[in-house]
Amino acid sequence: MTASFTLQTLKKRSEFLRVRGGGRATAPGFVLEGKRRSLVADGSHAATVKGSRFGFTITKKIGNAVMRNRIRRRLRAALVHVAPANADPQTDYVVVARGVAADQAFSDLVADFAKAFGKVHAPQRGRAARW
Repeated sequence: MTASFTLQTLKKRSEFLRVRGGGRATAPGFVLEGKRRSLVADGSHAATVKGSRFGFTITKKIGNAVMRNRIRRRLRAALVHVAPANADPQTDYVVVARGVAADQAFSDLVADFAKAFGKVHAPQRGRAARW
């Protein structure tokens, strides 16, 4: 783990929507989606950003604000452990939280993120590569 690693976050809705067509991996506590910024054709500033960026989506169906913020903090902390070694610096990622993430063991979240990064970066079988 790198203590100085900070997560850069996605801010705009358009940035979140752009990631939708990329690679996808599911885990019990979250869904991880990722897409390389070099594929950006809309002329946005995303191609000039250095390092990987992360966005978090947590719906109100999961619980109240306290629960959603707790889940977001747990997912963010797990990413700080895993992202420096596994995240592609030219890629944007969106983490869609699931309610299981609130009670799942932290070590399981970290292991799930490590597996998910591998799946997101792997070429898709049976269809054109979305990466």
